[in-house]
Amino acid sequence: MLSQAFSDFANVLEIDNTEEIEKRVKRITKRLNEAYWQIDSNEDHRYIVGSLGRETAVKGVSDLDLLFVLPKELKQQYDNRDGNKQSQLLQDVKKEIKKTYPNTKVRGDGQVVVVTFSSVNFVAEICPAFERSDGAFDYPDSNNGGSWKKTDPLPEVNESIKTSNDSNHNYRYICNMVRAWKNNSGFKFGGLLIDTLVYQFIEDYKDYKEAKFDDYLQLFKDLFSYLKTRNKEQKYWFALGSNQKVYNKKGTFVSRAKKAYNKMENLTEESEDLYEVLQEIFGESFPVPETATESSAAKGAVFSSTVRNTEEFISNLFPIDIRFNLKIECDVTQDGWRPHKLRYMLKDKIPLFASKNLHFYIVENEFEDYIDKLIDKPSYDIYWKVLNRGDEAIKRNCIRGQIVRDKSNGNKYEATSFRGEHLVECYIVYNGTVIAKDQIMVPITTNA
Repeated sequence: MLSQAFSDFANVLEIDNTEEIEKRVKRITKRLNEAYWQIDSNEDHRYIVGSLGRETAVKGVSDLDLLFVLPKELKQQYDNRDGNKQSQLLQDVKKEIKKTYPNTKVRGDGQVVVVTFSSVNFVAEICPAFERSDGAFDYPDSNNGGSWKKTDPLPEVNESIKTSNDSNHNYRYICNMVRAWKNNSGFKFGGLLIDTLVYQFIEDYKDYKEAKFDDYLQLFKDLFSYLKTRNKEQKYWFALGSNQKVYNKKGTFVSRAKKAYNKMENLTEESEDLYEVLQEIFGESFPVPETATESSAAKGAVFSSTVRNTEEFISNLFPIDIRFNLKIECDVTQDGWRPHKLRYMLKDKIPLFASKNLHFYIVENEFEDYIDKLIDKPSYDIYWKVLNRGDEAIKRNCIRGQIVRDKSNGNKYEATSFRGEHLVECYIVYNGTVIAKDQIMVPITTNA
């Protein structure tokens, strides 16, 4: 039963918009080949790189990394120009793409040309590049006056596909499920770093190259144990295939892996809360067998017959592709009392009583920091979810959990009323995709 659930989960994570992606890739490639190579081709001189190229992307992926190779002599022509040569190249490529997509938002963005396909919630990032004698590529970086940088993604693509084929696709399945965990937990964990660490794990645990889905419960215990023991302060790893440096600024995955491992450590196929825990880790899209659902329904018959379960899940409203950090905080106040930060209260185990005023707000929005550097600043939406949990919430028929668009510039005002392990979540939605999210627990110890 669990084996089938993991098998079904692998299918759930498969990309479902491949045709739409390929259609746009071909049109962009055709335009650039006509402009720079004077040929009619929708395939030559381009490489799909990134997670889509490495075949480790999952359903909901919001971006395509496309490397387009330009004639070598063109680089010398730009080098002979005055001013920011790299910015000029990006603007020239942008103009060519606009000939094919005149009504689509296209902008130069530091190192790539970004094409935003709003109708399909998808962004293509085109990196114009020049092939080097060593097989790597020079690409333009228009930041800080402009310079050429080196990238070498093709060995990464080749090694990823080879490892997946050599492991009966276990490598790809594991990379996919790690992405699902990252998206559900809501923290930034770069795709190349995921693929590199899974690659190193599967090289250290070679038996898992022949794993069956029966083995996946133990496999992920071992994987989370492996991730939680990485050095959180390590600044970079060497990428699979290319040995390029993959930077890791915060090492958040280490502490998150520790939490996931602690949840899974004592799980067995006979555990009553098996699927509940797996959905906590991988998201509510992790399949629950009918027999397990019936068992849960029987235990929760009173709940289901008397209470409206109004909770909504963000994954049912938008694709999720976490690419930026987000952090929310909460000020706890009451007339006549000194204000407190909720996270500090939780850390210091200070109880949160009823009859308090709560002000939730964003303290870190990495996406806002990112768009501040852009000339054309894209818009985005903020959503909130307030969920009441516990016996008192059931008794009062007040589960809540609806997901609502922000109307107060990133602020949410609530009040503590009754006992329970409540929570508040915040989401950043850009181009129809959740790109950042965070949550904070609200453990109320007494009723009003």
